Amino acid sequence: MVLVDEADRELGTARKRDVHHAATPLHRAFSIFLFDAGGRTLLQRRALSKRTWPGVWSNACCGHPTLGETAAAAAHRRCREELGATPRDLALVLPDFRYRAESGGVVENELCPVFAARLDDEPLAPDPAEVAATRWIDWARFLAELPGEYSPWSAEEARRLAASPAFAAWRGAAAAAP
Repeated sequence: MVLVDEADRELGTARKRDVHHAATPLHRAFSIFLFDAGGRTLLQRRALSKRTWPGVWSNACCGHPTLGETAAAAAHRRCREELGATPRDLALVLPDFRYRAESGGVVENELCPVFAARLDDEPLAPDPAEVAATRWIDWARFLAELPGEYSPWSAEEARRLAASPAFAAWRGAAAAAP
């Protein structure tokens, strides 16, 4: 994982297992919301073996770029690794999202740009070490359920997406695309 300061300047790297604890240093991450042709968003229930927020429902995919990897490249990579899926029309819709959340003595502390992308009707092949379950939900219904039983980052990201002109423009273009 790439450790950074508040201005996103690299401070070094650390192994993931050494980073998430009660004093988690600020590091780079990303989130992605995937949508089907009908405008539904894909949710995943995090595997029960995950150190952070095990068994909690969250957005389609999250992860951490490696040193020298862009957040967009990491989003594509992790979608393939976690879900067996290839996102289309990937767009950076919340470039400056940052959050800190704590659960059970484990802290998330991330600079976390948020992407939206389309997912064709390909079958998913979730990695059971990462994903316990998936489900599609209507975007408006998802927003109405927040914060609900969702990861704190996905709930906050979704609220910000709902108010984002960039996201609204992407959704309009995605709905019009073949």
